[in-house]
Amino acid sequence: MKFSNLSQIQKRLFAWGMSKANAADGSAIELINCPDYSTLAELKQGLLGSLEGKVLEIGPGAGSNLSYYPKDIDWIGVEPNLFMHQYLEQEADSQGLKKIRLSPGSAEKLPVENNSIDSVVSTHVLCSVSNIDHSLQEIKRILKPGGSFIFLEHVAAKCCTWTRRTQDSIEPLWKVLFDNCHPNRNTWNALENAGFESVNYQQFSLSIPIVSPHIAGVAKKAKTLD
Repeated sequence: MKFSNLSQIQKRLFAWGMSKANAADGSAIELINCPDYSTLAELKQGLLGSLEGKVLEIGPGAGSNLSYYPKDIDWIGVEPNLFMHQYLEQEADSQGLKKIRLSPGSAEKLPVENNSIDSVVSTHVLCSVSNIDHSLQEIKRILKPGGSFIFLEHVAAKCCTWTRRTQDSIEPLWKVLFDNCHPNRNTWNALENAGFESVNYQQFSLSIPIVSPHIAGVAKKAKTLD
């Protein structure tokens, strides 16, 4: 079997698995040491439930976030795995979202114009991009002045902890199994150094192995262009 064919099979299976995960109840996933929210569903509702205008989601997978958005937003999904697109369309229809557009682009090269998006959303995506610094610059490029980047990401555990040692040792296999996901990225450092006007986030954990440490928050683009 050619490697390219194996890769396509992996992507198809990954898309199928993600579509099944849409049925998971976010209200059953509890957050640990999160001051403002008690469940993952509450957190996502708080992050996404009041967005307006044109919203671009990077790597939306099979659409697990679509139920949290207001129904009248203009939603753009940039999803490189083409096998996800049919599941995204089905989920958008079931959630009553009418204004949707799908693109096979990537975080490193977003297929939209400069200063054109009100909000960019990333949930569990920055862990798998090839170049996180370039991806954040792309996000800044497409955001309107004063626009928001909303993120929910698993991150590296504290140095020298059991979880961090496990993340470091399992990373090579983890990337193969989970579509280039890095379990040990210092994502907060990249966000803080990306040149946003402000970056505010909470640190908390989920009761899951390996990728339990998380951050969630909002980075704002400056209201005036240099």
